[in-house]
Formats: sequence, structure tokens, C-alpha cells
Amino acid sequence: MIIRKLFKFEGAHIVRNCTSVRCRENIHGHSYIVEVFLTSNKLDDGYMITDFARLAKIKELIDSFDHSYILWNKEDAEFKNFVYQYNKRVVEIPVSPSAEGFALLFLKVADKIINDMPRVNGEGDVQVSSVRVHETATGYAEAFREDLAWAKFQISEIKYSSAITEEWSK
Repeated sequence: MIIRKLFKFEGAHIVRNCTSVRCRENIHGHSYIVEVFLTSNKLDDGYMITDFARLAKIKELIDSFDHSYILWNKEDAEFKNFVYQYNKRVVEIPVSPSAEGFALLFLKVADKIINDMPRVNGEGDVQVSSVRVHETATGYAEAFREDLAWAKFQISEIKYSSAITEEWSK
């Protein structure tokens, strides 16, 4: 069995090194839809894989990207300085901010959140099976568990500006 929880955010980026001139040379934004798919080896005491209310930390993660500039950490220093100077909400990430990069990044972080979540209602082995990131109405990227092998970065490499972290629940 599989369940899906949908999240949304508005974000801006540049996707360097892609083939499209518009994408690699211009700041632009998208209305992203992020779908997180969960599986388990059994249902909990409420006949659920997990209660959607327990996904608050995943919601907080995705919301951190809302109305933010998503900056690839491989940008040159001059551009990074410009972004930080003129934007309060910045997320600096260790992957290109493409739909594929987002899907892999959100998969890795959501997987850690789920793995660290205490089992309180008879949950089984709850796992993130995939994360799908819709960048446009016609296209998305989906990262699956086996794609975690491609995640050659540490979660600690994701940097959030203080305007974002100040909003986090404690």
C-alpha cells in the first residue's frame, strides 16, 4: 500500500549547465508541487500507514523553500553575495535546483525525517518510497529510494537564511 501527501511552494532559481538558455542564464520561478509517497510493511493501530498529521516536519521542510531563492552552492561568490544581499529568504543547496535535484534532495531529507520519527501508534516500517516534484503543469521529476545512491551530499550542506530558520518550530 502507498499513501501520498502533497505540498506546494513558490520558488526562484537559475539552473546552470542546462541546455536551455532561458533557464541557465535567467532568474525565474515556478509554482512547485511536491508529492511525498510513503509505504509500510503494515498498518498502524488506526489502519493507516501513518497519520498525515505526523508529517509536520516534512511540511516545514518544504515550506522553507516557499518564496525563497534557491541557490546552488556551486555559484560564483559574486552572484552568491548578490543573492544574499537582496533576498531575505535563501536556501543554498548542494545540488542544482532542477526538478531532479529537488526530488533527490527532498527524498533524502524526508527519508531522514521519517526514519527519525518515533513509532507511537503501532506503525510498521514506514518509508519514503519516492518524492515527485512538479516544476510545471506538464513536467515533473520523481526520485525513488534506489536513487538515494545518487545523493552524494550531506543534509548538513543545506543552508537556510535566518529569515527561514526564525520561522521554524522549536
